[in-house]
Amino acid sequence: MSMESLGAVANSNGQTREAEEKSRRLLKHPKPTNPMVSPLLTDLYQFTMAYAYWKAGKHQDRAVFDLYFRKNPFGGEYTVFGGLEECICLIANFRLKEDEISFLHSIMPTCEDGFFDYLRAIDCSDVEVYSISEGSTVFPKVPLMRVEGPVAVVQLLETPFLNLVNYASLVTTNAARHRFVAGKAKSLLEFGLRRAQGPDGGISASRYCYMGGFDATSNVAAGRLFGIPLCGTHSHAFVSSFMGVDEILDKTLCSCDGSSICKDFVSLVQSWLSKIQGSESLHGAFGETNQSELAAFTSYALAMPNNFLALVDTYDVMKSGIPNFCAVALALNQLGYKAAGIRLDSGDLAYLSTVARKFFHAIEKEFGILGFGNMIITASNDLNEETIDALNKQGHEVDAFGIGTHLVTCYAQAALGCVFKLVEINGQPRIKLSEDVSKVSIPCKKRCYRLYGKEGYALLDLMTGENEPPPKVGERILCRHPFNESKRAYVVPQRVEELLKCFWPGNKGEELPTLQTSRHQCMKHLDQMRRDHMRRLNPTPTRLVLVRNYTTSYISCGLTKHQLGNWSKTHHIKLCFELLFFSLLTCL
Repeated sequence: MSMESLGAVANSNGQTREAEEKSRRLLKHPKPTNPMVSPLLTDLYQFTMAYAYWKAGKHQDRAVFDLYFRKNPFGGEYTVFGGLEECICLIANFRLKEDEISFLHSIMPTCEDGFFDYLRAIDCSDVEVYSISEGSTVFPKVPLMRVEGPVAVVQLLETPFLNLVNYASLVTTNAARHRFVAGKAKSLLEFGLRRAQGPDGGISASRYCYMGGFDATSNVAAGRLFGIPLCGTHSHAFVSSFMGVDEILDKTLCSCDGSSICKDFVSLVQSWLSKIQGSESLHGAFGETNQSELAAFTSYALAMPNNFLALVDTYDVMKSGIPNFCAVALALNQLGYKAAGIRLDSGDLAYLSTVARKFFHAIEKEFGILGFGNMIITASNDLNEETIDALNKQGHEVDAFGIGTHLVTCYAQAALGCVFKLVEINGQPRIKLSEDVSKVSIPCKKRCYRLYGKEGYALLDLMTGENEPPPKVGERILCRHPFNESKRAYVVPQRVEELLKCFWPGNKGEELPTLQTSRHQCMKHLDQMRRDHMRRLNPTPTRLVLVRNYTTSYISCGLTKHQLGNWSKTHHIKLCFELLFFSLLTCL
């Protein structure tokens, strides 16, 4: 065989291995949860720019983009990152189908046919994604993701990546804030599906609220998709649908251990209600209760004896709901079952929960039912951070909070505002200038680190140039704010964590964590933050800084003629002053 033939075979084998690796990489990741997440889930100008890049012969230029946000949401000092897995699933399956190509041809009829041939062939095999782990606490200006690859391809990822990260991070942060204000000991239940912005909003909310610290969801589809624990009771409609106990046709209930059968559970419930009403130690606190409510509770207990949790505010909580619940719970207890508790959905939640708890303890003492006083009390009714905080200050006996509208709609803030900015192309740093200094981008490919102090709390996030040496434990480091020359400090870290890790391509990347792992990551990172940074009102500001050499190159890049454009003279002078000031500082 000739050398040419050997070379052809080797080349063929190499191409085969490359194709096999590419296929393996794609099979490793499932498709995005929502089938609408595809290459067409983008803005039109991404395709018009791609054509312009292709037309100019620049489409293969190696570009680096940073995905970050400029300000923490909800007036807070931290954000929790979500959406990475969906982004990786998108790029793992990023191919334009023939019908999609045809549609693009119909809306871009003046483009050359060669461009559409190019689109047929593109995928994300030449793209690299470096990212902070999902569930991590993150801060403004620090890249959540660094995306590298052919500029035309990476540009097509901008809009879907922002779509997948913005809401995910916003609602995860909202959930984490609710977890913080409620405290670790309380259960948090996500009840937001009916108020969410469409099916995708509902599914995403359940997923990312769980990541942010919620314990369960009422969303059955999300429970199936993501393995989130499910919870639920019954509605007011169920209670009001009953007219009386005569409607209950099957009154039999087998005991919990299966050893006996109660042939008339309704009568057993009524006998316990009579005992409650006639008890001298309870001071005859209750008169006649609502019999249709009693019928509803009894019917639900017959259907769900192992998980009986009653909504007690359809009529009157203290005069009817609580005694009716207790009668059914005591009847279940006699058959070996343990009722779960009650839900309050209206009224003075602090007062009602406190009075209910006292009555449960009184029942425990009166009838010798061990643990009856510890019945779970769940509260709902349009709750949010503020109302939970108020309940904490008033004093309450609520064990679990069911939260919906304010949680999943992110009622307090509609959007996070992540951006996707070019920071380097073909090895050359790029910067976006603005009259608004907060919108000036930070150029160059970066490495990002989190520095921790002696007590284990995170001190700050540090960005350096890609080729700068990493910070070392015990080493004194001069750090500086990117835009405020007066904010600088020496830091001696006791632990250093590199934030950006390679998640794509899959052959050399980090394994995507499970939802449970990301939830654990979130809880761990929140524990590593100082409490004053997490306050609901007036939190202590967190710090973002740049290392010395990188800051100098960043400011130098800002003075490049071709990128200054029409930036105002005032900003030009200010930037020159900062460069001079910091150059002098670094010489000290």
